[in-house]
Amino acid sequence: MIKKIFNVENSWVFIMLALITWMVYTIISGDEYVKAFNFIIPGIRITFGATFVSFLIALILGLFLGIGRISDNTFLSTISRTYIEFVRGIPILILIFTMAFVVVVDAAEFLNINNGNVPMIIRAIIALSVFYGAYIAEVFRAGIESVPVGQREGGASLGLSERQVMRHIVLPQAFRNMLPALGNDFISMMKDSSLLSVLAVQDLTYKGRLYSGSTFRFQETYLVLTVLYLCITLLLSGLQRRLERRLENSE
Repeated sequence: MIKKIFNVENSWVFIMLALITWMVYTIISGDEYVKAFNFIIPGIRITFGATFVSFLIALILGLFLGIGRISDNTFLSTISRTYIEFVRGIPILILIFTMAFVVVVDAAEFLNINNGNVPMIIRAIIALSVFYGAYIAEVFRAGIESVPVGQREGGASLGLSERQVMRHIVLPQAFRNMLPALGNDFISMMKDSSLLSVLAVQDLTYKGRLYSGSTFRFQETYLVLTVLYLCITLLLSGLQRRLERRLENSE
């Protein structure tokens, strides 16, 4: 058992633990690091909140786009593929600016809404959702196509409609296959949420920029940010692997 834990393949875990331990010790043992941490940490609420809401919207958007992508309806298939290829061809930072300062502004004018009344956090969530919706759509497409055709035919033979087959037979099975990719997308979105700081959304990164800009404590600021994002990412990765194992054991 000990040999399994301490084998060469697991050596990266101990290296990571050593690095994180050193960085955490550096933070808690220095007054300036503690000040930076206390200033930055309130931004974690915005970081998690924006990520969760954006991911939920992206999941719904990706589901419809993914189904449309493989639909026999030429119009739906064309629209879905156009959206996916268009969005995936734009860098996320450019898309964030475009959604925040072009699309939302034009939409507000069209709906006769004061553009200034649309908070930046809402614009940021829209941008993240639109961007990741295109990638999650491909995850859904691949997951649905991984379910054997015989499963659909069996559902149809039982008198189920195409929608019922998709809802009760295809999607539950496809979810198991999609889980690793969806988990990776969620973690990527969590990291990419740091880009929302360009819209003055007060997430972890923006709080860090505020602190470093006012105190010029760049070393303390960015070490704290590195530790926070690293711990969040590793925690989410661990939860993802645990959920995957649980699903595998339940089969």
